[in-house]
Amino acid sequence: MRRTFIACLFALVACISGLVVAEERPDQQVFWKIRQEGTSNSQILRTLHMLTDVYGPRLTGSPNLKAAGEWAIQQMQSWGLKNGRLEPWDFGHPGWTNERLAAYIVSPVKDTLVAEVLAWTPGTNGPVKGQAVQITLPRQPTREELAAHLEALKESVKGKIVLVNAPVRVPVTFNPTPLRREDSDVIAQMSAAPAPQAGRGGGPPPQVQQPSRRPLTGAELEEQLNTFLVANNVLVRITDAGRDHGQIRAFNNRTYDETKAPPTVVMRNEDYGRIWRLLDDKRSVDLEFDIVNRSYPEGRTSYNVIAEIPGSDKAGEVVMLGGHLDSWHAATGSTDNAIGCSVMMEAARILATIGIKPRRTIRVALWSGEEQGLLGARAYLMQHFNTPAARDQLAVYLNDDPGSGKTLGFYMEGNGAAKAIFDRWLEPLKDLGATRNIIESIGATDHVPFNEVGLPGFNVIKDFDAYDERTRHTNADYPERVTEDELKQSAIVMATFAWQAAMADQKIPRTAAK
Repeated sequence: MRRTFIACLFALVACISGLVVAEERPDQQVFWKIRQEGTSNSQILRTLHMLTDVYGPRLTGSPNLKAAGEWAIQQMQSWGLKNGRLEPWDFGHPGWTNERLAAYIVSPVKDTLVAEVLAWTPGTNGPVKGQAVQITLPRQPTREELAAHLEALKESVKGKIVLVNAPVRVPVTFNPTPLRREDSDVIAQMSAAPAPQAGRGGGPPPQVQQPSRRPLTGAELEEQLNTFLVANNVLVRITDAGRDHGQIRAFNNRTYDETKAPPTVVMRNEDYGRIWRLLDDKRSVDLEFDIVNRSYPEGRTSYNVIAEIPGSDKAGEVVMLGGHLDSWHAATGSTDNAIGCSVMMEAARILATIGIKPRRTIRVALWSGEEQGLLGARAYLMQHFNTPAARDQLAVYLNDDPGSGKTLGFYMEGNGAAKAIFDRWLEPLKDLGATRNIIESIGATDHVPFNEVGLPGFNVIKDFDAYDERTRHTNADYPERVTEDELKQSAIVMATFAWQAAMADQKIPRTAAK
């Protein structure tokens, strides 16, 4: 009897062990297949090339952005993803592109100038040549003070090329210490998302402060200054980029109305400073510009890109992978954020190629309008997750933006319960350098709208790689700043997390809406 009992016990243990192995083996096989496919057959550099070299830059509302989305859908469908589509939302502004910029100093010396055009400003309607003049604005003026100051400058700026404010003295930083995204000062810098635009899901416009001697806001000062410059037929407005080593960040005319601004460029600090010094030396300086910009009324409608791997027994629940497809226009938007989109597309390609059958649907979303205030992601939430029942269908949202370098883990947005799960999910990835999730939050990208309504959205931690100092939003944001092995690692990490989230018994725990 004892021998029979022991034999039965061993048989039971063997059976249980067999069940455990049977349950664990598929995961281990999938992890191995993800690594093999992501390492040996990666297509991520090809995807990055298409999004940047072929379709960059991808300013919201521009033809390039829509074309990039159409290509992405076609590509993901060729990999086996389903339900690929462009989902429209109301951007409300025309599209805009810069097609040509030529800038020269023609006297008292001759040289080519380096500049970028400010988006949603007009062109010069052919080459223009004019005398450069410098103006300096008062600090924090009221509307009346600025008006009086500009009135005194009227005769000096008419028909001229105007440099606005003295150049910034930028300390030289040849070898800045690279920071990581989880460093406290970087978290503080990135913690505030861009303010949503009034009238686009962002609530009522701010109330005007009283009394009337309130200093102008930056937007108000720009609008009043541009109105003055247009009224006085200024040929070109020039602004100092104020950054070292020829870096330029050129954003947009805040009104999005070309009629309310003169042709405007942001010039590299070195060229701007030279012109300003020549003028300080009482020399007459002549400049020449040829700026060709184009407006696209159809850009008032922008698009998010959606494709998915359908789920099985939990197909109604969704694991979302996202990054923003739009970029600024001074470069091709490689690190911000073609790499994030390429990682998400490659993660989906890996999973589709190895033939996984996820329980939940895995959906890729490439957003537009991120740079204008997370607008595309907000529009998607309003359309698809606008009720408690609809929001209950989201298992988790994983976002890749911003930053270059390896994926180290995730910002956990104060969600301790989710961190415990994500910490377990990192275990099979630690040898690849994905070693830590941190409880802190990070703002200013597309997971923020998810958190605002109580949905679990998390952004990756990346190696910082001097991202803010060198490439983010600058004219240096090209694929030369990206490393293939780091892209592959990020895609493998994302594919592994997406698979685990799609197969887990429970959705990721929620926290309160922010």
